[in-house]
Amino acid sequence: MLRAVSSAGVFFLAGILAAHAGGDAALGKKVFNRCIACHEAASDRDKIGPHLLGVVGRTAGTAESFLGSYSQVMKDAGAAGLVWDEANLAQYLSAPKLTVPGNKMGFTGLTNDADIANVIAYLKADPKP
Repeated sequence: MLRAVSSAGVFFLAGILAAHAGGDAALGKKVFNRCIACHEAASDRDKIGPHLLGVVGRTAGTAESFLGSYSQVMKDAGAAGLVWDEANLAQYLSAPKLTVPGNKMGFTGLTNDADIANVIAYLKADPKP
């Protein structure tokens, strides 16, 4: 049973990884507009959630200005080694509650692989489009 679940997870992640190769930052900005009530990506200003400026490559739960507001599970995920690289962002954006169970974010995830790829491209873009 565990092998079947692991294999399914590998195929799921492989699909996400293939989808996010070469996303479009301008299209990602349009998708990210759904997130702006809670997150800022063009500056280091926190909102309900932490700012996402420079999130690619950052350890989960470590944005200095948001340290007191992260859920303990997000801090623990970072302490356990979760870094927001493209693969982990893709997985999180598609299923936040499965990727970091118990996190506080109410967002249920993006279902379109192109949207995921484009949001990651937007988050990586410097300067932002």
